[in-house]
Amino acid sequence: MTQKYLLSIYQPDGDAPPPEVLGPIMANLEALNEEMRAKGAWVFAVGLHPPSTATVLEAKGDDVLMTDGPFTEGKEHIGGFTVIQAEDLDEALEWGRRLAGVLSPLPIEVRPIAG
Repeated sequence: MTQKYLLSIYQPDGDAPPPEVLGPIMANLEALNEEMRAKGAWVFAVGLHPPSTATVLEAKGDDVLMTDGPFTEGKEHIGGFTVIQAEDLDEALEWGRRLAGVLSPLPIEVRPIAG
């Protein structure tokens, strides 16, 4: 039975790299996604808007507080993620290694999805 894993992509705050840098990275990312699809590992992937577009909702008693911006202040944020299915953690980590190689130097967190 396969387990689903979240591969979170952490990126620094700030502007995206220029097109001449980002273009080849995105082409390599699409090639990796296509390989994951062909192997039956790929479930879906998304990129996220900047953290400044986030809204945080937090229950405080009977009220729900709403705050603009990310939950925490930091120098990096989750810029996107991929959900895969894998036979075990070793297989998920191998896909995570491949993703980290494509998106270097951005770190990738691999975490099993509960349920």
